[in-house]
Amino acid sequence: MDRFIYIIDWAFLFFFVGLNTSYLILFGLSLAEIFLRARRRISADLDGSLRSYHTHPVSIIAPAFNERLSIEGSVRALLALRYPEFEVVVVNDGSTDRTAQVMIEAFDMYEVHPIYQAVIPTRPVVAIYKSYKEPKLTLIDKVNGGKADALNCGINAARFPLFCSIDADTLISPDALLRLALPFIDDPARTIATGGTVRVANGCTIRNGQVEAIGMPEKPVPAFQVVEYLRAFLFGRVGWNLLGGTLIISGAFGLFSRDAVLKVQGYRHDTVGEDMELVVRLHRQMREDHVPYRIVFVWDSTCYTEVPETLEQLGRQRDRWHRGLIDSIWRHRTMFFNPRYGVVGMVIFPFFAIFEMLGPIVELVGLVTVSISYLLGVVDTSFMLLFLTVSLFFGVLLSVATLALEEISFSVYPNWRDLLRMTMFGIIENFGYRQLTLYWRLRGMVNYFRGVQAWGAMSRRGFGAS
Repeated sequence: MDRFIYIIDWAFLFFFVGLNTSYLILFGLSLAEIFLRARRRISADLDGSLRSYHTHPVSIIAPAFNERLSIEGSVRALLALRYPEFEVVVVNDGSTDRTAQVMIEAFDMYEVHPIYQAVIPTRPVVAIYKSYKEPKLTLIDKVNGGKADALNCGINAARFPLFCSIDADTLISPDALLRLALPFIDDPARTIATGGTVRVANGCTIRNGQVEAIGMPEKPVPAFQVVEYLRAFLFGRVGWNLLGGTLIISGAFGLFSRDAVLKVQGYRHDTVGEDMELVVRLHRQMREDHVPYRIVFVWDSTCYTEVPETLEQLGRQRDRWHRGLIDSIWRHRTMFFNPRYGVVGMVIFPFFAIFEMLGPIVELVGLVTVSISYLLGVVDTSFMLLFLTVSLFFGVLLSVATLALEEISFSVYPNWRDLLRMTMFGIIENFGYRQLTLYWRLRGMVNYFRGVQAWGAMSRRGFGAS
């Protein structure tokens, strides 16, 4: 028995080292990608793209459910985007607050009766509104059907060949949509989807739907998430991008070929991870049809979103995220180590399945067995110290590397106190916060097998709230 526990302990240590070594490799890839793209970013002629006939018009689809506090500011930010031709389609998914009324009053909207074709089946549309003030703006009021259903409704109503899916509480930087469209301009034949970087809006100064100054949140819960978001986007997604294996485009900000998404019948209704599932399905469909394609992460295209400020809300969010991850992996499990799907099937998909999906179980078993082993004297103090040192070292190293990438790529935190606080939260997250996220992910795993489909409500303070 002692021998078995001893083997488990060392297996967990090697798993932990392997996971964090993979992160360090991703850091190297991210660094290379950022340096490569930094040159293109400097030389990118955004003004020329604004005038170019190669810049495809875009339908921006914003599903909204009980977003009365932030909807007006978000829509005003969308209408202020620098882009040659676009429309904004807000889909009110049966909100129980005054989301629709706020829109109608703020933008002087009136009901219209256009031809609406439900190419993708959705819940019934109640009414469609246009604005006297903003010709680009459309409001669709529909029966509640969930985020995927609202997005599909927006896709049905979209007039343009590209659509941008965003969350209603997302603020997009003025040039972000144009940067997100550059891969479609550079390679229109193969590009089917692009995604941007999502940053934390909490702590920022926001006026008239625009982020005027970047700052760290005062509360600890959103402050921890600042480091997490930087790590997720500047580490993982930039690194995978260099390999051509972007597997996740955040539901908060993504640009898609409407034809490609219609071909796979839009977003699925029966999952809480509709954004990841769609991207995995697009990879799978293109590979199976032997169609040349690319899905690109554009790290310098930025948006801001309001994140949970309480542990209860954050726990529900992370629970849902992990359920969505498991569902996407399980639905497309045939891609696992399958050479038919190229680098996605052989590298990226297995990484997410082994390290991200199963990681919480391995980590829990490892923590429990290492602790029991130490208490029973199966492993000595030197092993325990080695385990704790390696854990802390990698945690701090990844956080510092994240901040280095942030400074190299954006350097949007000019205040040294903000950088110091980010470093502090990156260190202390290893003492309690990481263990909480482990618990939430394990709970998400249990809830997935229990068949839980709930999203979990998140209350909003609204942009500009004090």
